[in-house]
Amino acid sequence: MAEISSEVLLRLDRVTVEFNDEPALREVTFELRKGETVVILGASGSGKTVLLKTAMGLISPSAGTVSLLGRSITGLRERDVMGLRGRMGVLFQEGGLFDSLTIEENVAYPLLNQKALECPAEEIRSRVEEALQFVELEHTLEKLPSELSGGMRRRVGIARAIVSHPEFLLYDSPTAGLDPITANTIMALIAKERDLRRTTTALATHRFQDGQLLANYYYNAKTQRLEPIGANGEAVDVRTRFVVMGEGRIVFEGSQEELERCQDTYVAKFSRRWKG
Repeated sequence: MAEISSEVLLRLDRVTVEFNDEPALREVTFELRKGETVVILGASGSGKTVLLKTAMGLISPSAGTVSLLGRSITGLRERDVMGLRGRMGVLFQEGGLFDSLTIEENVAYPLLNQKALECPAEEIRSRVEEALQFVELEHTLEKLPSELSGGMRRRVGIARAIVSHPEFLLYDSPTAGLDPITANTIMALIAKERDLRRTTTALATHRFQDGQLLANYYYNAKTQRLEPIGANGEAVDVRTRFVVMGEGRIVFEGSQEELERCQDTYVAKFSRRWKG
C-alpha cells in the first residue's frame, strides 16, 4: 500500500444537510486523504449514506462547503461536478444496477456516460471484461441483474465502480443484507482492489467486522488470498481510520485500538468488545 499523503481528495467543512427542516448532517467536518482507508460506522439513519451522497455532490448542503479533488463543488454546475465525479468509483446500496441493462451494459455505463473518462470505444469491451474478471463474474456479460443472486449483483456493482480505474472508491453498505460468507467475499474483493491498485477507500457500514477485515488483513498478490497483516513478516502499510456517526454527527474518530477502548455506550456498539 502507498503511504498516506497530505493530498486531500475529499473534504466536508462544517456541512449541514436538512430534509424538511430536519437535519440529516449537523456541522460535519470530514476528510479523505490519498492512500488511506476510512471506515464509517453508524446505525441506520445516523447519516452515513447522506455523508457519501453529499460528498459526491448528489445532495446539496444547507450550510458548509464540500471540496472534491481540491475543488469546491458547492454551487457548481452539474456538468462540472460530473467531470470530477468521474474520477471516483461508487458502490451504492444494494449494488444500484439498472434492471433493464445487461451486466455488460451496467459495467460499461460509467465509461459510456462520463465524458471526462475519455475511454476509446474500442477499449470499452476489454475494460468491462477486465473488471468482471476481477470480481470473478466474467461469464455473466449477457445476463440481466434479475438472473443473478444478491451477492453476485453486489460484485457486479464493484466491477462497475472499478472499471474506470478511479482515484478513490466510496462503498455504501456493501455487505447489507448478505449472509456472512457472501459478505466476507465482498469485503475480500474490496481489500483486493485497495491493495492491488492502491486505491484510497472509504466504506460506510454498520458492521464492525467489515472494518476489522480492512484494518487487519491485506490481499497477497502472490498467494491470491487475504492474509493477516504482519503474518509473513512482509512490510504492509495499511492504515485504517474509524469514524462513528450518530444522529448526523461524527461522534468518534480514531484508530481501531482507540475505538475498542472508547467507553461511550453508542460508540461501543460498533467495536469487537460489544456484547449487547
